[in-house]
Amino acid sequence: MGSFATHFLAFLFFFPIGIRRLLCSFSLYLKNPCVYRSKLWYMSEPRWKNIDLYVLLIALPIASLSEIFFFLTFSGHATYRFAFFQQAAVGIFFWILVILVILRENIDPFLMHESLVFVFAGIAFLMEYWLLGKGITGLGGRVYELLGGLSLLCAAACFYLSFRPTAFFAEVVLSSCLIFKGTWVLQAGLSLYSDTFSLKGCRKISMSPAKATTDIQCDLEVDRLRGVALMNLLFVLHLIGILLMSFCVFGALSCNRNLRCGEGTGPSLADLEAESMLMRPLPEFELE
Repeated sequence: MGSFATHFLAFLFFFPIGIRRLLCSFSLYLKNPCVYRSKLWYMSEPRWKNIDLYVLLIALPIASLSEIFFFLTFSGHATYRFAFFQQAAVGIFFWILVILVILRENIDPFLMHESLVFVFAGIAFLMEYWLLGKGITGLGGRVYELLGGLSLLCAAACFYLSFRPTAFFAEVVLSSCLIFKGTWVLQAGLSLYSDTFSLKGCRKISMSPAKATTDIQCDLEVDRLRGVALMNLLFVLHLIGILLMSFCVFGALSCNRNLRCGEGTGPSLADLEAESMLMRPLPEFELE
């Protein structure tokens, strides 16, 4: 929340992470569905390919400090000041989550069970759900309500994966919701904080200290109602687009193994079956 720039940066974080997670989870499942197990983070070799993880490690505390700076200096609407502080707290919480993932990958796994990290991730998404768009009302509140619903789905998927990491459906829900959050937060920035893509008959949310507003200002009630209907329609179109993209990605990975993520390496189902046939004892025949 705050401006189109912050929403665009959030899109740059959520969308690539969701795409990469979806690709790697599909690759791992297609390699051997019988031994599929979700991962906290789909690491790759060489280590520099995990640049998204290390960018988050650096960018999240910077973003949180920026939110705290706005909280201390913003002299406009009191709701916005409190919202800046809340978002800083959520950013710090996700930063701790990134640190836990890195520690889990570099220390003895028995010292930090992955289920605990999934639970922590679920709590982080719950915090985001409760604080997202706090103070925004009307049409803007509806946009953030839909975005909060995606955070709630991410939290539910993380909690489910914490005690059942073999649940492929929960992994797909988590990955798809991360992609959805990326596209919808970009849509929110375009519709709520941009003059170019603002809704017909309505003006963008102002963050100016002199004239801060907590909702889109529409000239007529019919403009506001049309805006709500349009945002609901756009949400459904985003959903359909992501579902179609997921099916296409799964189909492409099924047909072409070269497109699969590096996490899909390991023994295939056919290899395991061949190995089990070799290890199976030969039948004994009685000699007459």
